[in-house]
Amino acid sequence: MVEKLFEELADLEQVEAIALGGSRAGIEYDAKSDYDVYLYCTADVDKDVRRQILEKYCSYMEINNQFWETEDNCTLNNGIDIDIVYRNVDDFSAEVASVVEMYQPHNGYTTCMWHNLKNCKIIYDRDGRLAEAKKRFDVPYPKQLKENIIDRNMKLLSDFMPAYKWQIKKALERKDLVSVNHRTSAFLESYFDIIWAMNELTHPGEKRLVSLCLKQCKILPANFEENLNQLFADLFTNLEAVNDDIEAIIVELKKVL
Repeated sequence: MVEKLFEELADLEQVEAIALGGSRAGIEYDAKSDYDVYLYCTADVDKDVRRQILEKYCSYMEINNQFWETEDNCTLNNGIDIDIVYRNVDDFSAEVASVVEMYQPHNGYTTCMWHNLKNCKIIYDRDGRLAEAKKRFDVPYPKQLKENIIDRNMKLLSDFMPAYKWQIKKALERKDLVSVNHRTSAFLESYFDIIWAMNELTHPGEKRLVSLCLKQCKILPANFEENLNQLFADLFTNLEAVNDDIEAIIVELKKVL
Protein backbone atom coordinates (compact mmCIF):
# COMPACT_ATOMS: atom_id res chain seq x y z
CA MET A 1 0.00 0.00 0.00
CA VAL A 2 2.74 2.44 0.94
CA GLU A 3 4.74 1.60 -2.18
CA LYS A 4 1.69 2.36 -4.33
CA LEU A 5 1.25 5.67 -2.52
CA PHE A 6 4.88 6.56 -3.19
CA GLU A 7 4.42 5.70 -6.88
CA GLU A 8 1.46 8.05 -7.15
CA LEU A 9 3.30 10.84 -5.39
CA ALA A 10 6.35 10.36 -7.63
CA ASP A 11 4.14 10.80 -10.69
CA LEU A 12 3.36 14.38 -9.69
CA GLU A 13 5.36 16.76 -11.89
CA GLN A 14 6.27 19.00 -8.94
CA VAL A 15 7.80 16.13 -6.95
CA GLU A 16 11.48 15.62 -7.69
CA ALA A 17 12.42 13.43 -4.73
CA ILE A 18 10.90 11.34 -1.96
CA ALA A 19 12.76 10.32 1.18
CA LEU A 20 11.86 8.19 4.17
CA GLY A 21 13.05 9.38 7.57
CA GLY A 22 12.76 8.37 11.21
CA SER A 23 12.97 4.76 12.34
CA ARG A 24 11.54 3.52 9.02
CA ALA A 25 14.71 4.72 7.29
CA GLY A 26 16.83 2.36 9.36
CA ILE A 27 16.51 -1.05 10.95
CA GLU A 28 15.11 -0.19 14.40
CA TYR A 29 11.40 -0.15 13.61
CA ASP A 30 8.44 -2.47 13.96
CA ALA A 31 5.11 -2.99 12.23
CA LYS A 32 3.54 -0.12 14.20
CA SER A 33 6.26 2.47 13.55
CA ASP A 34 5.04 5.67 11.93
CA TYR A 35 6.09 6.77 8.46
CA ASP A 36 8.00 10.06 8.18
CA VAL A 37 7.97 10.95 4.49
CA TYR A 38 9.66 13.97 2.89
CA LEU A 39 8.51 15.19 -0.51
CA TYR A 40 10.99 17.53 -2.19
CA CYS A 41 9.05 19.67 -4.65
CA THR A 42 9.89 22.29 -7.28
CA ALA A 43 6.53 24.00 -6.68
CA ASP A 44 3.51 23.67 -4.42
CA VAL A 45 1.29 20.64 -4.99
CA ASP A 46 -2.37 21.64 -4.95
CA LYS A 47 -4.09 20.62 -1.70
CA ASP A 48 -7.02 19.05 -3.55
CA VAL A 49 -4.67 16.91 -5.63
CA ARG A 50 -2.93 15.72 -2.48
CA ARG A 51 -6.27 14.96 -0.85
CA GLN A 52 -7.47 12.94 -3.86
CA ILE A 53 -4.38 10.78 -3.72
CA LEU A 54 -4.25 10.33 0.04
CA GLU A 55 -7.93 9.46 0.47
CA LYS A 56 -7.28 6.22 -1.42
CA TYR A 57 -4.85 5.08 1.24
CA CYS A 58 -5.85 6.89 4.44
CA SER A 59 -8.70 6.54 6.90
CA TYR A 60 -8.02 9.96 8.42
CA MET A 61 -6.40 13.06 6.90
CA GLU A 62 -5.30 16.52 7.99
CA ILE A 63 -4.17 18.30 4.84
CA ASN A 64 -1.77 21.25 4.84
CA ASN A 65 -0.94 21.58 8.52
CA GLN A 66 1.51 24.47 9.01
CA PHE A 67 2.64 24.09 12.61
CA TRP A 68 6.31 23.44 11.75
CA GLU A 69 6.74 22.70 8.06
CA THR A 70 4.00 22.20 5.47
CA GLU A 71 2.63 18.75 6.24
CA ASP A 72 -0.18 16.30 5.55
CA ASN A 73 -0.71 14.29 8.75
CA CYS A 74 -2.71 11.15 8.14
CA THR A 75 -3.54 7.65 9.33
CA LEU A 76 -3.20 4.89 6.77
CA ASN A 77 -5.98 2.34 6.25
CA ASN A 78 -3.92 -0.17 8.25
CA GLY A 79 -3.94 2.14 11.29
CA ILE A 80 -0.35 3.38 11.01
CA ASP A 81 0.25 7.14 11.05
CA ILE A 82 2.05 8.81 8.17
CA ASP A 83 3.43 12.36 8.13
CA ILE A 84 4.18 13.79 4.69
CA VAL A 85 6.40 16.88 4.82
CA TYR A 86 6.80 19.15 1.78
CA ARG A 87 10.19 20.72 1.15
CA ASN A 88 12.34 22.31 -1.53
CA VAL A 89 15.78 20.78 -2.15
CA ASP A 90 17.51 24.16 -2.54
CA ASP A 91 15.95 25.72 0.55
CA PHE A 92 16.61 22.64 2.64
CA SER A 93 20.24 22.42 1.43
CA ALA A 94 20.77 26.08 2.29
CA GLU A 95 19.49 25.46 5.82
CA VAL A 96 21.83 22.49 6.28
CA ALA A 97 24.73 24.45 4.73
CA SER A 98 24.29 27.24 7.29
CA VAL A 99 25.12 24.68 9.97
CA VAL A 100 27.59 22.33 8.28
CA GLU A 101 29.52 24.80 6.15
CA MET A 102 28.99 28.13 7.96
CA TYR A 103 29.02 26.64 11.47
CA GLN A 104 25.95 28.51 12.73
CA PRO A 105 24.72 27.13 16.09
CA HIS A 106 21.13 27.22 17.29
CA ASN A 107 19.52 27.28 20.72
CA GLY A 108 19.30 23.49 20.80
CA TYR A 109 18.66 20.99 18.00
CA THR A 110 21.40 22.56 15.84
CA THR A 111 22.22 19.54 13.71
CA CYS A 112 18.77 17.91 13.48
CA MET A 113 18.19 18.78 9.81
CA TRP A 114 21.69 17.57 8.93
CA HIS A 115 20.91 14.33 10.77
CA ASN A 116 17.64 14.04 8.86
CA LEU A 117 19.43 14.37 5.51
CA LYS A 118 22.33 12.08 6.42
CA ASN A 119 20.06 9.29 7.66
CA CYS A 120 17.10 9.46 5.30
CA LYS A 121 16.44 6.67 2.81
CA ILE A 122 15.89 7.97 -0.72
CA ILE A 123 12.83 6.36 -2.30
CA TYR A 124 12.73 8.43 -5.50
CA ASP A 125 15.15 10.99 -6.91
CA ARG A 126 14.16 12.08 -10.42
CA ASP A 127 17.21 14.22 -11.18
CA GLY A 128 19.58 12.94 -8.50
CA ARG A 129 19.62 16.27 -6.67
CA LEU A 130 18.72 14.85 -3.27
CA ALA A 131 21.50 12.28 -3.59
CA GLU A 132 23.86 15.13 -4.51
CA ALA A 133 22.84 16.97 -1.35
CA LYS A 134 23.45 13.86 0.77
CA LYS A 135 26.91 13.53 -0.80
CA ARG A 136 27.70 17.23 -0.32
CA PHE A 137 27.01 17.05 3.40
CA ASP A 138 28.54 13.61 4.00
CA VAL A 139 31.51 15.17 5.74
CA PRO A 140 33.25 14.82 9.11
CA TYR A 141 31.78 16.81 11.95
CA PRO A 142 33.36 20.31 11.66
CA LYS A 143 35.53 21.29 14.63
CA GLN A 144 34.37 24.91 14.43
CA LEU A 145 30.72 23.86 14.48
CA LYS A 146 31.35 21.73 17.56
CA GLU A 147 33.00 24.64 19.34
CA ASN A 148 30.26 27.10 18.34
CA ILE A 149 27.45 24.83 19.54
CA ILE A 150 29.14 24.24 22.89
CA ASP A 151 29.99 27.93 23.35
CA ARG A 152 26.50 29.24 22.53
CA ASN A 153 24.58 26.66 24.49
CA MET A 154 26.82 26.75 27.57
CA LYS A 155 26.16 30.50 27.75
CA LEU A 156 22.44 29.72 27.62
CA LEU A 157 22.70 27.01 30.27
CA SER A 158 24.49 28.95 32.98
CA ASP A 159 27.21 31.38 31.96
CA PHE A 160 25.39 34.57 30.94
CA MET A 161 22.69 36.72 32.55
CA PRO A 162 19.78 35.37 30.41
CA ALA A 163 20.86 31.78 31.14
CA TYR A 164 18.17 29.19 31.81
CA LYS A 165 19.73 28.37 35.19
CA TRP A 166 18.86 31.84 36.48
CA GLN A 167 15.48 31.94 34.76
CA ILE A 168 14.53 28.65 36.43
CA LYS A 169 15.72 29.98 39.80
CA LYS A 170 13.55 33.10 39.48
CA ALA A 171 10.54 31.08 38.34
CA LEU A 172 10.90 28.78 41.34
CA GLU A 173 11.06 31.76 43.69
CA ARG A 174 7.82 33.04 42.16
CA LYS A 175 6.29 29.56 42.27
CA ASP A 176 5.54 30.02 38.56
CA LEU A 177 5.23 26.35 37.58
CA VAL A 178 4.47 27.02 33.92
CA SER A 179 7.66 29.06 33.59
CA VAL A 180 9.66 26.43 35.51
CA ASN A 181 8.61 23.73 33.08
CA HIS A 182 9.06 25.97 30.04
CA ARG A 183 12.58 27.05 30.98
CA THR A 184 13.56 23.53 32.05
CA SER A 185 12.57 22.25 28.61
CA ALA A 186 14.72 24.95 27.00
CA PHE A 187 17.58 24.06 29.37
CA LEU A 188 17.41 20.44 28.22
CA GLU A 189 17.35 21.46 24.55
CA SER A 190 20.68 23.25 24.97
CA TYR A 191 22.07 20.53 27.24
CA PHE A 192 21.49 17.77 24.71
CA ASP A 193 22.77 19.94 21.87
CA ILE A 194 26.06 20.13 23.75
CA ILE A 195 26.08 16.38 24.43
CA TRP A 196 25.71 15.49 20.74
CA ALA A 197 28.20 18.17 19.66
CA MET A 198 30.95 17.12 22.05
CA ASN A 199 30.58 13.57 20.74
CA GLU A 200 30.69 14.92 17.16
CA LEU A 201 27.37 13.26 16.39
CA THR A 202 24.37 14.78 14.65
CA HIS A 203 21.33 15.43 16.82
CA PRO A 204 18.58 12.80 16.22
CA GLY A 205 15.66 14.91 17.46
CA GLU A 206 13.53 14.98 20.58
CA LYS A 207 12.62 11.30 21.01
CA ARG A 208 14.39 8.71 23.19
CA LEU A 209 17.31 11.08 23.83
CA VAL A 210 18.55 9.52 27.05
CA SER A 211 18.62 5.97 25.70
CA LEU A 212 20.21 7.11 22.42
CA CYS A 213 22.90 9.03 24.28
CA LEU A 214 23.68 6.01 26.44
CA LYS A 215 23.91 3.85 23.34
CA GLN A 216 25.81 6.14 20.96
CA CYS A 217 27.83 8.68 22.95
CA LYS A 218 31.32 7.77 24.11
CA ILE A 219 31.57 10.94 26.20
CA LEU A 220 28.90 11.61 28.82
CA PRO A 221 28.89 13.55 32.09
CA ALA A 222 29.18 11.53 35.28
CA ASN A 223 25.81 10.41 36.62
CA PHE A 224 24.22 11.42 33.32
CA GLU A 225 21.04 9.37 33.57
CA GLU A 226 20.79 9.55 37.35
CA ASN A 227 20.97 13.35 37.45
CA LEU A 228 18.32 13.71 34.75
CA ASN A 229 16.00 11.27 36.49
CA GLN A 230 16.45 13.17 39.76
CA LEU A 231 15.54 16.44 38.05
CA PHE A 232 12.41 14.94 36.51
CA ALA A 233 11.34 13.44 39.84
CA ASP A 234 11.87 16.69 41.75
CA LEU A 235 9.98 18.76 39.20
CA PHE A 236 6.86 16.87 40.27
CA THR A 237 7.49 16.10 43.92
CA ASN A 238 10.19 18.33 45.39
CA LEU A 239 10.55 21.75 43.75
CA GLU A 240 12.93 22.98 46.46
CA ALA A 241 15.58 20.59 45.10
CA VAL A 242 15.33 21.62 41.44
CA ASN A 243 18.01 24.35 41.65
CA ASP A 244 20.45 21.84 43.11
CA ASP A 245 19.53 19.32 40.40
CA ILE A 246 20.18 21.89 37.66
CA GLU A 247 23.50 22.83 39.26
CA ALA A 248 24.59 19.17 39.50
CA ILE A 249 23.89 18.67 35.79
CA ILE A 250 25.88 21.79 34.88
CA VAL A 251 28.82 20.91 37.13
CA GLU A 252 29.20 17.41 35.66
CA LEU A 253 28.86 18.76 32.11
CA LYS A 254 31.58 21.33 32.67
CA LYS A 255 33.86 18.67 34.14
CA VAL A 256 33.61 16.45 31.09
CA LEU A 257 33.94 19.40 28.71
